[in-house]
Amino acid sequence: MNLTVLRAATALLAVAAGLSSAAAAPCPPDALGVSRTLKLDTRGGFSVGLKTYPRTLALDDHEVVLTFDDGPSGPTTKVLDALAAECVKATFFLIGRNAQALPEVVRREVAEGHTVGHHTFSHPVATMRRLSEAAAKEDIDKGFAADDRAAYGAAGSEPRIRFFRFPGFADTPALDAWLSSRNIAIFGADLWASDWLPLSPKHELELVLSRLEETEGGILLLHDSKAQTAAMLPDLLRELKRRGFRIVQIEPGDEPPPLRPAPAGWTSETEKIIAQIFAREAGQKSGQTPSPAPPEGDPGSGAKP
Repeated sequence: MNLTVLRAATALLAVAAGLSSAAAAPCPPDALGVSRTLKLDTRGGFSVGLKTYPRTLALDDHEVVLTFDDGPSGPTTKVLDALAAECVKATFFLIGRNAQALPEVVRREVAEGHTVGHHTFSHPVATMRRLSEAAAKEDIDKGFAADDRAAYGAAGSEPRIRFFRFPGFADTPALDAWLSSRNIAIFGADLWASDWLPLSPKHELELVLSRLEETEGGILLLHDSKAQTAAMLPDLLRELKRRGFRIVQIEPGDEPPPLRPAPAGWTSETEKIIAQIFAREAGQKSGQTPSPAPPEGDPGSGAKP
């Protein structure tokens, strides 16, 4: 065997062995860990997350599903390190072009037992809502293929993990129906970290914890592309343990998804935010004076820039 090829193969085996041993390492007795795993049947599709949809997963009190968007990116490895230290599993909704650029990080996510979902190929600023239906479908499918090639080395006609999240939560009825017809589940969120805003790790931690105490758990949205979130995460995981929160992992499986309806009087917060953003942009284009935007850095607005 060529010496260069032998060395490369040896290096790959060493990496694989390291990932395997890391994934198999016993959890410290005081680790947060995973309380239980939901193995969700996506046949027929479903959509969850009270920020956008009138239903969510029927979690128990103080149960949390950790989800991360927009990776893989530079801070993702620190996020993975923090999760590994507490034996916690999360779901990563990948941007396809990022997965294409950093396949080794995606493979680490899979090797360490995390769930890898999808978040389009390019995460267009215009959102899926302002693309043509054909262009939106193309970007979604291109993302599925890029993610699967990065994670597993090959892509089929359908994604291996049928979990999807819309950029900016800006879905459309037509795209929702199309994804459901392909047995793909759509995930929104019940609460978010607002980490698209420039926050200190301490401020972000306080914000997330206050929201978790208010909702008593739920599907939490964070971004592994944000250094402030990677810096905040170890403290968040320790504080979740101290406050009695428990982690629920989600995976594809054959269990009917446990759902609970939104409370009476529910409205979609994301629809309100999207409408405000679109109206403000339309006003700027027409030269009209737009209505005031939320104060810069105001996490309570929830609006992505």
